[in-house]
Order: sequence, then structure tokens, then C-alpha cells
Amino acid sequence: MLRPTPPDLVLDGQSLSVAALRQVADDGRRVRLADEARRHMAATRDVVEALVARGAVAYGVTTGFGKLSEVAIPADELCALQLNLLRSHAAGVGPRLPRREVRAMLALRANVLARGHSGARPAVVDRLLALLDAGVHPEVPEQGSVGASGDLAPLSHLALALVGEGEVEHEGVVRPAAEVLARLDLAPLVLQPKEGLALVNGTQAHTAVAALALADAVTLWQTAHAAGAMTLEALMGTPDAFDARIHAVRGQPGQEASAALLRALLEGSAIREAHRENDPRVQDAYALRCMPQVHGPALEAIRFAGGLLGRELNAATDNPLVFDDGAMLSGGNFHGQAGAMAADVLAIALTNLATMSERRIDRLVHPDLNFGLTAFLARRPGVESGFMMAQVTAAALASECKGLAHPASVDTIPTDGGKEDVVPMAMRAAVKLRQVVRDVAHVLAVELLCGAQGIDDRAPFAPGVGVRASTAAVRALVPPLAGDRAPGPDIERLAAAVVGGAFVPDASRFAEEVLA
Repeated sequence: MLRPTPPDLVLDGQSLSVAALRQVADDGRRVRLADEARRHMAATRDVVEALVARGAVAYGVTTGFGKLSEVAIPADELCALQLNLLRSHAAGVGPRLPRREVRAMLALRANVLARGHSGARPAVVDRLLALLDAGVHPEVPEQGSVGASGDLAPLSHLALALVGEGEVEHEGVVRPAAEVLARLDLAPLVLQPKEGLALVNGTQAHTAVAALALADAVTLWQTAHAAGAMTLEALMGTPDAFDARIHAVRGQPGQEASAALLRALLEGSAIREAHRENDPRVQDAYALRCMPQVHGPALEAIRFAGGLLGRELNAATDNPLVFDDGAMLSGGNFHGQAGAMAADVLAIALTNLATMSERRIDRLVHPDLNFGLTAFLARRPGVESGFMMAQVTAAALASECKGLAHPASVDTIPTDGGKEDVVPMAMRAAVKLRQVVRDVAHVLAVELLCGAQGIDDRAPFAPGVGVRASTAAVRALVPPLAGDRAPGPDIERLAAAVVGGAFVPDASRFAEEVLA
């Protein structure tokens, strides 16, 4: 069944959500500028033009940039100043950002201009949204930003497309921007005073990457419970450690939410009833027993990061900022510490999910720990190796996450002749978070793969209702292991389904709370 087309997203600079941004990035939701935002932009544009007309000194409007801010610019070169800013600052290198992140950048930059404090004409937002609507995606290198004065290099590459320079991806092919604009009958935008600065001075590159990773993190957190509950059942563990009374007396909301979700997934388990009376184990290993105590703080971290990033979507991050009373004030809202810390906290939280998942996988395949399942879940252990190497892959990825979890936001290096002396490395934080998301999705895919095999091997006893649904979702994508086969394609298929939300438990309601 086709999903109904959502209404156009209306940008007003104040109400954009992570969920809506994800729709623009992944689903192609159309975007337009709110009428009230258009009026506000026009009013603050008048402030800029009046300032230029009277020859006032204003950073980046009638002066140079950064260390060159003391250089006065002649009136007849003010437009050239803005174009040269884009050209000189497009110094990015390395891999190009994925299409979804570029789309998020376009929407975010349009939204911050719609806030009305950048002094740009509404026509600039119209052109950004025209590129989005036409599926024109500037080629943006991911390296070259330290996160202050904003993401100058990536945003400059993005903005070059508006003036017909640089390269863009359109209909799956990378072409010169001028060529694609001509095909679409879009004249290159002629920048007016301050508009080049308004396009590049802000946090929208790393915020785009981190916000999309936040949305994925919510999915991964929910999926970690589906995978963990499946493993608990396959290992004939006990749900007693998830009793609400245990978690209530600690008083950590994330922990209580995690335990409640696990209880819902395990409800009605025939596997549990089959071994309740004859199980010699008093309690399970930490990777099983302490899921709420580890998954719970991860939820709190996701909520923290969601607050920072959710507010940053609608933040005025330009410099200088233009106000309705005619003031133009220089400050530091472009500094990306908020986004950098959000990304670092998310990377740490997700790495803990990966660590727990990998330890559960090890118990599933370890013949001394898996409570009667075959060694490595092989059909004929010895002749066949089963999921031996799948666990090694999970271990490699969990270890990679630990390295990536080292925070970028504690680093700094002076730039721009010492004018920008403390920087947050926000783009690095966001990009490594993206890799952590990918790694965790694959670790959880391995656990789902092994857990489903373990559940199959516990037949005829059925797991809890939630675990039953998760196992069915795995089996819709991957058949049971009848003999050795390459597990790589199975892992990749399940990882894609994990990110797509295929294993989000029905009992989980946290996405709306965090992403709204």
C-alpha cells in the first residue's frame, strides 16, 4: 500500500523537527517558505540595505572576513566580496557527503535564513528550495570544517551551486552546476551584500549529519531491545531482572523505560515456562541481566542529544545577526560546541549498545555458554563453522566503535591567524557518529541473525510475543541456517532493515518523543 504524500513542509525558522528533516532527506518531502517568514526576511533585508546605503561599518558586509575584518571594502565591490567568499572558502576535501545529508543541509540552511536574522533576501531561500525540489544536490566534501565560524568549507561548496559554480549531482550523474541550472532554466543567483556570508556562516553541515544520525540512533536503541530480548530467550535466560520493582527503586527513567520494553517483548514466553523449575542458574551474565542498566542511560543520552540538536535546527547561527530594531550585532552563534557535544554523547551511548550486543552474540555461539545450543549455531559443528566469523565481525565493529567514541569536542586548534582560537571540531564529531551508527546497525544485525537461529533451535517452545514478531521479521529476510553459507550478505540485508526500522518493537513509543 502506498503511503499518502505528506503535505508540503513549511519552513518558518522556528518549528522544524528532526522527524520532518528526515522526511526531506530520505523521502523527498517538498518544502516551501512560510509567508510570515518571507515578510520577516524582507524587513531585516531592509536593515542591511539601509546600512550599506549610509556606508556604515559592518563585519562581512562592508569589511573583510576573519582576520581581514579590519579591511574596509569599497561600495562597488561589496557584491564581489560575497562571491569571493564562497569561492575562497570552498576548500573542502575528502569523500562527498551522501545525498541525504546534502538534502538535510539544503533544508537547514533555508530554515536558518527563514528565521529572518541573517539579512538575506527571500529569493535566496527560494533558490535553495528549488534545488531541493528539483533533486539537485551540490557535491560537498566532508572534510575541512572545524565547526566554527560555522561549517565554512562545506557550506561554501553547497552555496556555490546557487551561483552556478562547483559540481552537483542530478538524476544520478555529477555535472557542472552551471550546466544543470541551465537545463532547469534557473539563472545563477547574483549575491547581494551579506548574502554570501549568510549562506556559509552557520552550523548546518554538522547539524545535518548529526540530526540524521540522531534519528537513526532512536531506531537502533529500540532495535537493541528486540535483539537483546531474542538473545535472552535463545539462551533461556530469566526476565526476573526486569521486574518493575527493581528499576523503580533506582529511579532512573531511562532504565525503567528499557525494562518495561523488555518485559513487553518477553510477555507470554513458553520458552521461559519450559525451564522455570529446572534452571540451575541463579542469575544471568551482565550482558543479559543488565540490559536496562546500560540501555537506559543510552536513552537518556539520546534525549540529551535530541534536545541540543532539536534546538539547533531552528537556531540563528549567522554572524552578524540582524534584528527588527535595526541593530546588526556580531557574536558567536556559529560556534558548533552544542552539535559537537551532542554527536559525541550519541557516539558513546551507541557504542555501549554495540558492546552489550557483541557480548550477547558471543554467548549465543560459545558452546560453553549457550546453554545447550550447538557450537557456533552450526548444524554440524566441526564440519561446519556456523556463525563463528559473524561473531568476529561483530567484535571488530564493536572495537571500531570504541575508538570512534573518543570525543572530538574536547579537541581544538587555532585557525584564521589566531582570530578563531577555540574551535569544537563539530564536523568530525558528526562524521564519526555516522560511522558508529553504521557499525552498530551491523552488530545488531549479527545478533538478530544468531538470535533467530537460537530461537528456531528452541522449538517447539515459542518465545514471547514481541520476540516472536522480531524472529518472523528476520525470517522474512534471511532463511534459517541449514548449512554453512557466507553470512556477509545476510548481515548486510539485516543491517539495512535495522536502519529502516524493521525491528522496532510495537511496544516502543520513544521515536515521537525524541524526534518531535
